[in-house]
Amino acid sequence: MKQTYTRTLIACYTGYVVQAIVNNFAPLLFLTFQSTYNISMGKITLLISINFIIQLMTDFLSAGFIDRIGYRASMIIAHAASASGLICLPILPELLPDPSAGLLIAVGIYAVGGGLLEVLVSPVVEALPTKNKEKTMSMLHSFYCWGHVAVVLLSTVFFALFGVDNWRIMAVIWALVPLYNLFVFRKVPMCTLTEEGEKGMSFADLVRRPAFWILMVIMVCAGASEQAVSQWASTFSEQGLGVSKTIGDLTGPMFFAVCMGSSRLLYGLYGEKLNLKRAMILSGILCIFAYCMISLSPQPTLSLLGCGICGFSVGIMWPGAFSIGAAALKGGGTVMFAFFALAGDLGCSSGPAYVGLIAEHAGNNLKAGIQWAVIFPLLLMLGVMMIRKSYDK
Repeated sequence: MKQTYTRTLIACYTGYVVQAIVNNFAPLLFLTFQSTYNISMGKITLLISINFIIQLMTDFLSAGFIDRIGYRASMIIAHAASASGLICLPILPELLPDPSAGLLIAVGIYAVGGGLLEVLVSPVVEALPTKNKEKTMSMLHSFYCWGHVAVVLLSTVFFALFGVDNWRIMAVIWALVPLYNLFVFRKVPMCTLTEEGEKGMSFADLVRRPAFWILMVIMVCAGASEQAVSQWASTFSEQGLGVSKTIGDLTGPMFFAVCMGSSRLLYGLYGEKLNLKRAMILSGILCIFAYCMISLSPQPTLSLLGCGICGFSVGIMWPGAFSIGAAALKGGGTVMFAFFALAGDLGCSSGPAYVGLIAEHAGNNLKAGIQWAVIFPLLLMLGVMMIRKSYDK
């Protein structure tokens, strides 16, 4: 791969770091939002849902305009929205009469950026002249995890040194990452998924393929399986394990992210030796085991270990579904990736919301919510088994 395309690949890696920032910075502050702005658990759940619902809507709408305005312009818009939302996060709650409305607006702005990035980054990398696309895709998605780790670790260090009351400064600092990458994407070379004069599949073409609908279900379940634990990991550690915020962030979401990133990194390095469908099914089984450890274990340390095992188990679900889709639906193009991202974000929204609602009805018992989330990896395994055998490696 030419050096110039290496710069494009690095910019795409950074794009997933940006998405990790917009998805995982605010959850570190859920209890801070509750105490500072007197926001209920229900409204905190709404923040999660709004983030992923707007990402979902962006995924849906982007299928119609990305090919028209081009990948470069879309990337610039995505990074501009991400930076703007992060800057608005500390400002709008102070300006508006209802702080929760300010938080929702800020989350909505950066959710547009996150949704565009989810649609754009994978096809941009898929179009680059690289070998071993599945390995490259898994390596790409691992950077979401390492971005997640960076968000938790650096934010936690900042809060420990300067106090969580200064979270507003940290929000602006994180906004510098998408601002930087915006200028990078103005110059790096980019490719397209289809040759000049060719057209990718239309939505009408895709919906006539049974594999498309099966893959949509797999994507929903991949997003839900991941975020059902990830979005609540910090709150679970603080409340369920009775530890401080600093320890809660380090032992909850960061442990989860390190394990998930390690899973994707290992697949990126050695993936050609594995049967992807079989690995996806084994991941679903391991995910169910992890959920049971988290929700049923009487020992807090075992529940915490379950969070890590869960992170490892869900690591290849999302990039694995993208790789299966790219192979099973050749020529799917931007429309296919947009609808896969839509389905994944639907899962990212419904998974933690499902857990939060069950937890609220169970007396704010997060273990009860996570226990009922086993439906997601179960459906994912069923979908993978239904995919045509022609994909077997």
